[in-house]
Amino acid sequence: MAAVLLAVVAWLADRRRRNRSDPDAVGFMPWTTLFFWGAFVAFLMLVMAWQLQ
Repeated sequence: MAAVLLAVVAWLADRRRRNRSDPDAVGFMPWTTLFFWGAFVAFLMLVMAWQLQ
């Protein structure tokens, strides 16, 4: 559940970063990478849960 939450928060933050009014204001958080790994871990956990049934 934490991986899904991380992926959703990172996706929303990355969307906010892309749509900001000042494109030169760079941040330090790699939101795209955090979203990818959060979604990947959530997917792996879903597959593992499916295999246990």
